[in-house]
Amino acid sequence: MISRILLFPLWLLCLLTLAVHAQTPEILLTGPSYQLHPGDVIEVQYRLTPEFNQTVTVQPDGYVTLSLAGALRIGELTLTQAQQLIITKSSTRLKDPEVTLLLKEFQKPYFVVAGEVAQPGKIELREKVTALQAILLAGGFKESARSSQILLFRKVNSDEAEVIVVDLKKLKRTDDLSHDVMLKPGDMLLVPTNTVTKVGRFIKLVNLGLFFNPFDLVRPR
Repeated sequence: MISRILLFPLWLLCLLTLAVHAQTPEILLTGPSYQLHPGDVIEVQYRLTPEFNQTVTVQPDGYVTLSLAGALRIGELTLTQAQQLIITKSSTRLKDPEVTLLLKEFQKPYFVVAGEVAQPGKIELREKVTALQAILLAGGFKESARSSQILLFRKVNSDEAEVIVVDLKKLKRTDDLSHDVMLKPGDMLLVPTNTVTKVGRFIKLVNLGLFFNPFDLVRPR
């Protein structure tokens, strides 16, 4: 059974900003409505004043610092929204600035599998993957794994994540696919030990480190 049990601030998502970045062709603003994320690299071009051109990386807090526009929070903005914000802020120093924004590098979609699996770590999300498939990609369960109580951490906003309990033991017994769940980019799966008998409805932030190994979260696959 899949049950949704709580919302809580998720500080450890900051660790995931160390993901491997892919070199990609420059993407113009006319492309899809891609939202910027920490680690993305953008190039800001001023057509009439190229001396102010910059290439910057979006920081973990979503900010970039530009010589003309100052510190701007562009994380979770689309390229078009970020471009308009830069134009607005730059207009205090330039008259009718013409700005082009290029996405130079972006973070590949991924998920994380941690806990009682053979090869915990970050895995690139290249196609649709379920929780069970993700665990198989991580080398499968260890003998100490509790397959009836997989914890799925899913970000819902910049401060909170939802925790979903996934019972894969029933899936193995009945082949009922309703007990599995499709993963989304940024999802984190925790496979606890078989000694865990109860998960509280809420968990304190200081206790999250007891469940996740930071090295598992940042190791590229």
